[in-house]
Amino acid sequence: MDFDIVIVGAGLVGASFAMALRSAGLKLALVEAQPPAHADDNWDSRVYAISPGSTAFLQTLGVWKRLDSSRIGAVHEMHIFGDADAQLCFSAYEAGVAELATLVESRRLQSVLWQALEHQHNIELICPERCVALQLGEDAAELTLAGGRTLRARLVIAADGMHSWARQAAGIAAEEKPYGQMGVVANFACAQPHHNTAFQWFRRDGVLAYLPLPGQRISIVWSTPDDHAAELLALAPAAFCARVAEAGKNALGELGLLSPALRFPLARLRAARLVAPRFALIGDAGHVLHPLAGQGVNLGFGDADTLAQVLLQREQFRDPGEIRLLRRYERARAEDILALTLVTDGLQRLFAAPGGAAAKLRNAGLNLINALPVVKNLLIRRALG
Repeated sequence: MDFDIVIVGAGLVGASFAMALRSAGLKLALVEAQPPAHADDNWDSRVYAISPGSTAFLQTLGVWKRLDSSRIGAVHEMHIFGDADAQLCFSAYEAGVAELATLVESRRLQSVLWQALEHQHNIELICPERCVALQLGEDAAELTLAGGRTLRARLVIAADGMHSWARQAAGIAAEEKPYGQMGVVANFACAQPHHNTAFQWFRRDGVLAYLPLPGQRISIVWSTPDDHAAELLALAPAAFCARVAEAGKNALGELGLLSPALRFPLARLRAARLVAPRFALIGDAGHVLHPLAGQGVNLGFGDADTLAQVLLQREQFRDPGEIRLLRRYERARAEDILALTLVTDGLQRLFAAPGGAAAKLRNAGLNLINALPVVKNLLIRRALG
């Protein structure tokens, strides 16, 4: 057997899963088509809101301390506005936690994970390389690479994203639902201090979020219909800044563009199952959410942490690809995945629905939750991970 475990995809989730098994006495390989982009001084347009639970996981891997603290933002409060007069506010102080989330640039987090991987003697990073064939046998899995090499392992992990080659090669079906929306992301300097407050507006043209970066800077995610996204990206920088400031009720004053705006398609995806004999899915390969709750990457880190713990505590199961062992992971993740899928998809449907009755219902719901501290704290605890 060449390896105990081969991981297809060395993004944030795949790399963190490998690091979680660095001391398990297992021989691992990661196969990745392309190395991460270099983390330079420019602000990365793709920023993740990392929950305290995910932060704790990354701390156990020894990678969180490698991040430049001057590039990390903290969310102490979050103000959510409906498309009428409704408002919902969350406070880290009232919840008894240091912060609701931290904001980290994708490139920088990926970079420190790869730096850590390169120092692990039991992990082989095979990059750039892509997979062309997969066979799941009774005693082993065989993965054939484009370069001609064949890897034999007891377990193959699919961590290669929403359009997972490995998931399709394993014959696992997935239900995909395009939202007909794009996520428009960009970073800005703002005229007024944000006081570590995140803002989110449910608007007729989608959902706009301001996320606080260090200093007087913010990152935005505007989930909006395809045609509106195209219109936004066609604007000159000054006009784009003005449009984003106006959509955010000028909450932080005039905005100045720090990084080019990017867009990515939004869809919901859920695999029919997370495991098969000698095979398991983690991260976006198994489930994709609408970004309005900012929990997609945190759900992936939860997969990586849970599966790693199942394998570390496998006791009588000497073989990490044993299906009875892998089903422990699938059962452990079922509730979180289902709950977040239902909540994010339900909110997207509710706020996208036209008509006065739907508007009254969604705005009344926000005001009701805001008036019930116990319910608010339950929601916060769930989001903290």
